[in-house]
Amino acid sequence: MTLYRLHHTTVYDYTGAAVVLGTHFLHLLPRERPGQTVLAARLDISPIPDSRRDEVDHFGNLTTTVSITGAHREFRVAMSATVEVGQSALPTATPAWEEIAARSIDDVDLVEFCLPSALAAPDGEIAAYAAASFPAGRPILEALLDLGGRLHADMTYEPGATGSSTTASQAFAGRRGVCQDYAHLMVACFRAVRLPARYVSGYLRTQPPPGQEKLRGADQSHAWISAWAGPEAGWIDFDPTNRLLVRDEHVTLAWGRDFHDVSPLRGVIVGGGRHTVRVHVDLDPLLPPL
Repeated sequence: MTLYRLHHTTVYDYTGAAVVLGTHFLHLLPRERPGQTVLAARLDISPIPDSRRDEVDHFGNLTTTVSITGAHREFRVAMSATVEVGQSALPTATPAWEEIAARSIDDVDLVEFCLPSALAAPDGEIAAYAAASFPAGRPILEALLDLGGRLHADMTYEPGATGSSTTASQAFAGRRGVCQDYAHLMVACFRAVRLPARYVSGYLRTQPPPGQEKLRGADQSHAWISAWAGPEAGWIDFDPTNRLLVRDEHVTLAWGRDFHDVSPLRGVIVGGGRHTVRVHVDLDPLLPPL
């Protein structure tokens, strides 16, 4: 069990004309989930919005919609939270992947994660690549670990090689990208064999424990996948960028079918001209893990 203090600040600087109207949609408050308890969380927004609406979306994520009508040259959102993370033990055995696929396609809560989405749709090359990790009768957890290991070995982590709208097919064709691309590709591989997998956004511990290397994706928003392993094992999270099963070093923000469902901040503005974006993230333990 680890208790974390989380800070995420995003600042838009409008270097041209002032923005005179802005409406923004945020996924920036961490959600509850098995193994994660949010003890406190708040958003500080500047300028102070004229209106704010906090809701829960289709996937159970916390969303915030704000509107600002006064002229401004900076838009700042600062999230702070205290989160307790303590994942349960992994299962010693899981069902064969075919059993999971057969049950999931008729389950209303799972089927949408089996189907293609805009950024995580399998094509023929992805399907052929995925098939090697799913021989007949293989347990789902064993298949997940094999696929994640292959992706980690075959992809090159290269910031700037892709963008927020890059699809799984495009990232696979170039064999390079960042955590978003690794996650989209692994999700697409699962969907190629009709297995439910969801895209997860969140954060990595900023500084590793003594003696361990810093993980890729720390100091910023991160992404990984969650695969359904049956009613007893539930959802199992895997970080393909770092080739590891998610335990207590990750904090979940939101999940959906792909990045489009969980974009941290998007919106519409009137005015503004050019702009720059600054993002700063810290996820640090408050106490040593229990």
